[in-house]
Amino acid sequence: MKNLLWCTGHPLKINNVVKAEGSFLYDDQGGQYMDLESGVWTVLLGHNHPGINRAIEEQLGKVTHCGYYNSSSIVDNAARAVLEITGLQGGKCIFLCSGSEAVECGIQALHKITGKLRLLCLHDSYLGSYGYAGKGQVENWHLLDWTACRNCSEADNCRPDCPVFELIPFEELGGFVFEPGSASGLVRFPPPLFIKTLVQLVRDNGGLILVNEVTTGMGRTGRWFGYNHYHLQPDLVAAGKGSGNGYPVSVLACGEKAAEMLGREQFYYQQSHQNDALGSRVVYEVINVLKKNNLVSRSEKLGAELLNNLQKVCLKYDACREVRGKGLMIALEFNGADDQPASNLHDQLFKKGFITSLRRGYNTLRIDPPLTIERIHLNSFLEALDNALDHLP
Repeated sequence: MKNLLWCTGHPLKINNVVKAEGSFLYDDQGGQYMDLESGVWTVLLGHNHPGINRAIEEQLGKVTHCGYYNSSSIVDNAARAVLEITGLQGGKCIFLCSGSEAVECGIQALHKITGKLRLLCLHDSYLGSYGYAGKGQVENWHLLDWTACRNCSEADNCRPDCPVFELIPFEELGGFVFEPGSASGLVRFPPPLFIKTLVQLVRDNGGLILVNEVTTGMGRTGRWFGYNHYHLQPDLVAAGKGSGNGYPVSVLACGEKAAEMLGREQFYYQQSHQNDALGSRVVYEVINVLKKNNLVSRSEKLGAELLNNLQKVCLKYDACREVRGKGLMIALEFNGADDQPASNLHDQLFKKGFITSLRRGYNTLRIDPPLTIERIHLNSFLEALDNALDHLP
């Protein structure tokens, strides 16, 4: 790859992928790799999905790009489908290209609606790679460190007068940008009552709730969206990654009240591929496939089974600290002051033909297989994991 500027922060592992199908990648040397990362957590339905490919081919023969002055019924149909699964019927959608952009657009919408630039987010959130979303440390953000809340003895009796909340300037905040569970790839789900209390305090002070579902949406956690684990109805939802099954498309869904206010305030956001017919058609088809094959429910059941089996394997070894997750989004955390155990395991598994996700600097591996993965393939991974853990230095 001499002509590429390789700047992902991850080493190049497979130099030449020539084929991808289902849960597997194939290289030009005859190597086969089980993709337990789903690309960059995007290939929700598996690589080269025939239904998605067919929808793309059909739409290519009709219209791909509409422009600023035009639209197509497929865009409106896709928006209706998104609003249905988010529970935001009566609202409106904007289709974009990446998850970072959907979150950034949502943040700009919060600024426009509330007139307040300062927003709240949890300290371990990853919201985007640029713009306000990518600048979580600047003065326009209040970062809430919820570390003490993870194992709080009062988690089932969370109260607004808790010292954790008393330090938050709710009256200055335009809203709360909530990433439900991904925690910058570490898979940490905050206690439900903590989030419920936090959301109520934000809303009591006129703030809105934007949920970042770029990683956790479209059935990944065993529910349609991560916020469904919190009995929360947000004002705006940003989705990406799995929404396109590898095709670069994202969507910001706005509830009815938020959409009305944005229309009244004349909110502007312009991007060359905004509301493209092709990307919208892909989102529409992804939702149809998820529904038709009951893949959200399958994610919940298969994920619980995988989590249980991973705990049985991993907790046999002193190197393992914790296995946690929901649906088919699972993290394996290891003991040690640095990331060496996780890094060694990541390399060993790759040599055996298994791709996992490694956060450099953290002693954690993440498992996000396609929702369509077969049990027999997960069983082969569990066997390889057991063997690799047994041979960790």
